[in-house]
Amino acid sequence: MNNYDIVINQAHVMDPESGLDQLTNVGISQGKIAKISESPMEGEQIIDASGYVLCPGFIDLHCHPQDTQIFEVQALDGVTTTLELEVGTNNVSHFYSRWENQSPINFGASIGHIPVRMKVMNDPGVFLPSGDAGRKPATNSEIIEMQNLIRQGLEEGALAVGFGLDYTRAASRWEVIQMFKIAAEYNASCHVHLRGKGHLEPSNAIEALEEVIAASAITGAPLHVVHLNSTGMRAVPQLLDMISGANQSGLDVTTECYPYTAGMTKIESALFDEGWQEHYGINYEQLMRPDTGEYLTAKTFSEYRESGGWVITFSTPEDSMTAAVKSPLTMIATDSIIEDGKGHPRTAGSYTKVLGEHVREKGDLDLMSAISKMTIMPARRLEKRAPAFLNKGRIKEGADADIVIFDPMTVKDQSTYTDPTRPPIGLSHVIVNGIPVVSNSKLEQGALPGKGILATTN
Repeated sequence: MNNYDIVINQAHVMDPESGLDQLTNVGISQGKIAKISESPMEGEQIIDASGYVLCPGFIDLHCHPQDTQIFEVQALDGVTTTLELEVGTNNVSHFYSRWENQSPINFGASIGHIPVRMKVMNDPGVFLPSGDAGRKPATNSEIIEMQNLIRQGLEEGALAVGFGLDYTRAASRWEVIQMFKIAAEYNASCHVHLRGKGHLEPSNAIEALEEVIAASAITGAPLHVVHLNSTGMRAVPQLLDMISGANQSGLDVTTECYPYTAGMTKIESALFDEGWQEHYGINYEQLMRPDTGEYLTAKTFSEYRESGGWVITFSTPEDSMTAAVKSPLTMIATDSIIEDGKGHPRTAGSYTKVLGEHVREKGDLDLMSAISKMTIMPARRLEKRAPAFLNKGRIKEGADADIVIFDPMTVKDQSTYTDPTRPPIGLSHVIVNGIPVVSNSKLEQGALPGKGILATTN
């Protein structure tokens, strides 16, 4: 009888790829799922999972790591792989070396149009543009320089190409197409924050989605639309219909959402240039500072616009958010960011909120569909460019032992807008590359088995 590193007994194993949905035992050795069997197994560590669901670890396509705390907060929510694919980086090797041996969970990044544009245009912004990169058209030579930097990032193993077109509104449609062309050369998906929001023309989410679907059709680059809930707002149903139509016409278009009606962004960004109230259908009192909990007024808005910082925006109707969560087209991704313990509750609660509220309490999704949105769907989005994802998002022999165990009767998020890092309940164990990082709902101190995941390069 084999002696495994970890044996998980009597788990309700759910694997959305194979449809496996039964009580069984799982043996883990050398970072891999070595055996799935109803027969008894012996191991160095035994976990009794009676009454619990065991599923693949959650893959988050949309996180903005600023410090190592974010990885710990996400691990407690069941995330085993977290990826910075929207904003991305302008230095792929530096990104990966920064987090090497520093994270309990796996990590990775795109080469990002935003930071590349900021570099080429000498923008003083730290994370998002605050100068020319947000508001100035690029010259032809600057576009070529951006293309070269994106190509270099893909050569270094970037997982995708990231775009935040709402933050670089001066970027021409031609510039965007030129960046998509480089992505297509490398079979890299383009992860795009659309150029517009909501349903009001002009500059709304519908025409913004038209723009990037067209760029995808012209170049052949796969398209992934980020946070459909907060970009679409009232137009979410129309955007879902457009994505469905694009796929039926032979394009490769996917999307994601998080289960909250509020977004979060930088108050100094171009999103709050003149006319934002009419366009987004909100006013000062729908804006909140995450660091203080205060709702804004015209006076404090003006002051904070000068000093800068994060602001939470209560802008998405509940029915639009629910439509996004329920759609078979959408994956769950968090858009996580935490700075000094403050931020948006989506970082600590997105996955358990779906499992607790949208599966158990409201019945918006069945459990297998919800797990699919968190595991196999994001793995498939990336596996053509990064074959490492062929062994993630799945419970099968030989797959990476990235595993989540939770109680389907109690799992629930606990984070709030004023306490955004409060961990969930009912999620008991998280295993990454065969190493426990969460045991009995507590972080394993010093456990840093997370690995950087790169695309294969020729």
